[in-house]
Amino acid sequence: MINSKRLLGHLAELSEIGKNGATGGITRFSYTDVEQKAVDLVTELRQAGLAVTVDEVGNVIGSTPGTGPAIVVGSHIDTVPEGGKFDGALGVLSAIEIAQTLNEQQVEQTKLLKVVAFKDEEGSRFGFGMIGSRAIAGTLKESHLNVLDNDGISIAKAMQKSGFNPKTIADAKQENMDVYVEMHIEQGKVLEKANLPVGIVSGIAGPLWLEITLEGISEHAGATPMNIRKDALMGASECLIEIETLMQSESTAVATVGKLNVYPNGTNVIPGKVVFTIDIRDIDEEHRNGLEKQIISIIKQVSQKRDLQWNIRELQRVKPVKADPALQQMLSDKIKEVGIEPLKLISGAGHDAMQFGDRCPITMLFVRSKDGISHNPLEYSSEEDITIATEVFYKFIYDLVRK
Repeated sequence: MINSKRLLGHLAELSEIGKNGATGGITRFSYTDVEQKAVDLVTELRQAGLAVTVDEVGNVIGSTPGTGPAIVVGSHIDTVPEGGKFDGALGVLSAIEIAQTLNEQQVEQTKLLKVVAFKDEEGSRFGFGMIGSRAIAGTLKESHLNVLDNDGISIAKAMQKSGFNPKTIADAKQENMDVYVEMHIEQGKVLEKANLPVGIVSGIAGPLWLEITLEGISEHAGATPMNIRKDALMGASECLIEIETLMQSESTAVATVGKLNVYPNGTNVIPGKVVFTIDIRDIDEEHRNGLEKQIISIIKQVSQKRDLQWNIRELQRVKPVKADPALQQMLSDKIKEVGIEPLKLISGAGHDAMQFGDRCPITMLFVRSKDGISHNPLEYSSEEDITIATEVFYKFIYDLVRK
């Protein structure tokens, strides 16, 4: 029933915003002029029969007429540096396409439908993600807005520059959420290995982000003997190797050092300071927190051995979330209707859906990713898989808005 040609056209149009012509990668950071162009494009898709508003933090919200409990469906349009065109964007544009199809088919809806393009899910600019979904869930605090980007600009300052008032973020909270549902590319290889176009998310692993600072002494590289150096980079390197060794035996948990800055970063200067991040994830919160303690112990022991000063700052801590069994069953039924075997899988990646686990039932539908590649210009889901997934999701949302 959905118009796949229209959906794919919107996806292609959005993918041109923030695109690097040389690499094909897309960069759309929050509260920037480039991201605003994407926001403007999504806001213009009013033919879906939705009343479009932008809330206090910059979420784009399209609503059908009416009041009462809402079926909320959405994703995000920001990207990582040099990202792909499907991550987040497919979820937003498929939701708009579903809303437009419901409108064109003049489907009688007994429940309000809200389509949301969330602000800054990725956290690429500030190292603090899910700004929009936190605001709608009512968990975004003014203290969160003090986080700085690489240019020393806080979230609060960036918001102000974009015309938003950081003092009013509490007004973005949405009440009367009946359910939250989201369609997203898998960003992994489970569906590809199973040769299936779609899958049902049974739970989302919770990300815990730490920022580690190790400090020694910056000295002349030629004049300082090896045995008396306080080399922060060597200390950080030892920490990273030990953390990797610790995580090798894990089955569901992962830990990643994705960002590392060395100071003063000179060829002939011993590094006196290193700042790096650690992203720890697991579907089991207690186990994840236990790994955190072990990692912190490694950092302390290495620092003591090498006579380095250390500091650990928590950037974010998000609880793992389980998808609602009844919604999973509904999705399973819709997948069977199109002749596909339902498969349940865990999401290792974080999603806006996580912010609503304590507010209302949630579930997600995954779309197969070629080679499991994501956060990369090579990120790809086929037109056929996108069409199948959106058809399944349309059938699912059709039932939800008519219940």
